[in-house]
Amino acid sequence: MSTLLILVFCLASLLSIGLTKFVRYLAHAHGWLETPVLDRHVHTFPLPRIGGVAIFASFTIVVGCTFLVTRWLHSPFTLLFVPTLKLLGPALIVFLLGLYDDLRGVSPAGKFLVQALAATLLFIGGYGIHRFDLVSPGQTLQSFIGLPLTIFWVLLITNAFNLIDGLDGLAAGSALFSTVVVFLLSLFAPNPMVSFLTLVLAGAILGFLRFNFHPASIFLGDSGSLFIGFMISALAIVGSQKAPTIVAISIPLVSLGFPILDVVLAVGRRFLGGKPLFQGDREHIHHKLLKRGLSQREAVLLLYAVTAGFGFISLVLLHQATAVAFILALTGTGVLIGVQQLRYSEFGEMLSIMQRAARRRQVVANHVAIRHAAESLENCAEFQSICRVLQNTFQPVGFDGIRFQILHPNGFPASSFLPMSYEPDGKLALSWSESGLDDPPWELRLELITTSNGRWGYVSLVRVSDRKAIAMDVNVLGDFRAALSKAVERACTRMETTIQSESHKDNTQFRKFAAGSTAD
Repeated sequence: MSTLLILVFCLASLLSIGLTKFVRYLAHAHGWLETPVLDRHVHTFPLPRIGGVAIFASFTIVVGCTFLVTRWLHSPFTLLFVPTLKLLGPALIVFLLGLYDDLRGVSPAGKFLVQALAATLLFIGGYGIHRFDLVSPGQTLQSFIGLPLTIFWVLLITNAFNLIDGLDGLAAGSALFSTVVVFLLSLFAPNPMVSFLTLVLAGAILGFLRFNFHPASIFLGDSGSLFIGFMISALAIVGSQKAPTIVAISIPLVSLGFPILDVVLAVGRRFLGGKPLFQGDREHIHHKLLKRGLSQREAVLLLYAVTAGFGFISLVLLHQATAVAFILALTGTGVLIGVQQLRYSEFGEMLSIMQRAARRRQVVANHVAIRHAAESLENCAEFQSICRVLQNTFQPVGFDGIRFQILHPNGFPASSFLPMSYEPDGKLALSWSESGLDDPPWELRLELITTSNGRWGYVSLVRVSDRKAIAMDVNVLGDFRAALSKAVERACTRMETTIQSESHKDNTQFRKFAAGSTAD
């Protein structure tokens, strides 16, 4: 058996090399090339994108020849025709779907429909998710549960490999690592058919990878990525059917962690960003690595290492089933750290929302303080008390000071605005931060309107440091702004009255003094 497996692996590799050269020549001769016209394309000149034909052809030829030769030689290993056909029949449908999409184009809905049909045929053929021991130990799932789970799994993995096919050699190389893991799984829970098919598939991928690694001379295309993804999803199901619960559930998920992670991130960020879920973009993991300054080759090798890491973890689970919770938690933590390094703005905003939810109590407290401040301002008629209310309210929130900008000239003395003082640009400022208000990163400016709808000026809430987020919703400042405008107007009116009173007193005293001088 081991000799046969080595032989078919080598045969598939050699046949794939020859067929890839032939398909590449054929594609150039007929103009079946992909021109880099979309923003997400990273290649710079037209290349063939039907490399999946070579992989599919070499795979089926080797499988067919093995079936005939083993029967002819009466080998102990016999590849059963019907069980193999139940697996490869749906795979043929997916391959033809991908090939048609490469040449003519198929809508996302059409792709999903055909893939779901292939998954249904796979389930009917006996290769589906028929048990889920974490939910119903020892019980066979009903078809109305098992079929949707099978369809979901097949669609997830099939399209995951299609999505990561964005850099030279990325999808093919990742698939090669995944097939090795599935092969080892088939040895742990013995399944000769899965062992045979995974090695043939691995050989076909390896031969093609010779021409697909950077700089690539041919692409997988949908014919290749969809076929490979479907085969791996199907073989993972078949290979884990006789395995223990932990192997049947955890290992396929972990071993295919990279493509699953990419598709989950793609759907998640497009949903959060309000973008079409099935519209291609330049925000996949490999695109993010390129934006971080890595070359194509460096990005692919790094993602190879990630894929190998997921595969290694899945194999650890074979021998450390009791530590599955710890291993999965550690893996999840590593994934979260890695995703954070990619700096997706959508997930950054999602994290910000979660953090704001965690700080909701503080937000409520700050909002209550601002509403109380609006009430307190109704009793303020001079800038000293206004400034005291503003500092007591906004210093705990995280602001470092305030600035007032008066739009119209006035004759008020500087002492009237204490504890504020004039800045060189004519603004009034009050800082309760040791670093002052020089060159703040941002200010929240509120326009102050008088009762006659005139524009008195502006007040700015100034923040010097960005150490922590402001736990406040700016919409709560509506009533506060109105109360502050009235308080400022009252303060100005009082100052005008005071100035006029003092001026009148001075004039009266001057007239008395003048009258006395005349009498003398």
